[in-house]
Amino acid sequence: MAVIVLAFSADPATRWTWPTPQQYLLHFPNFVKAFGGKAFAHGSAFYTDGYAGAALWLPPEVSPDEDAMITLLQRTGSAGVQKDGAALFEKMGSYHPREPHWYLPFIGIDPSQQGKGYGTALMNHALTRCDRDHTLAYLEASNPKNIPLYERHGFELLGTIQVGTSPPIFPMLRKPRR
Repeated sequence: MAVIVLAFSADPATRWTWPTPQQYLLHFPNFVKAFGGKAFAHGSAFYTDGYAGAALWLPPEVSPDEDAMITLLQRTGSAGVQKDGAALFEKMGSYHPREPHWYLPFIGIDPSQQGKGYGTALMNHALTRCDRDHTLAYLEASNPKNIPLYERHGFELLGTIQVGTSPPIFPMLRKPRR
C-alpha cells in the first residue's frame, strides 16, 4: 500500500481530489482500499521485490467498493470533486467493458525506482493471465505520462474524460493476445 501512496503523490487526478499534502496522506490510503483493496482478498495484488512497485488488479466480476469510495469522496474530496465528481464517475463508468475483464485501479512505482522496468514486470505478470484466459484488461490512466507504457502493453486509448475542473482521465482497453 505504501508504494501506491508514494507513486500517486503527484498524480493529477489524485491531487485534484486532495490538493494539500495533509489531505492526501490522510485520505488517499483509504481510497486505495476502497478502489482496489479487493485485489488483496482475490490474490491479485502484485508487487515487485523490495516493494519498489505494486499493481492492484480486480478480477472479472469483482468491482471496487463504490459505496465506500462515494462516502469518502463526499466527506473528504476537494470542492472540485464535490461539484464534478459524480458526473466524472458516471462518464468513467460508461467506458467500462460490459463483458468480463480484469480491471487495474492502481499500478505504481516508487518515484525513486521508476524507469527500471518494474512497471513492465507488473504489467506482464497480469497480462499473461489475460492472454491465457482470453480476457480483456481495462484501466483508466490518470496521468498522461503513463499512456505510452500502457500502449506498449497493447492497451488502446478509448477517449478522454473530463468534467468541469477535473484533469483528464484516459480510459484504455486491451484485447487478449494469442
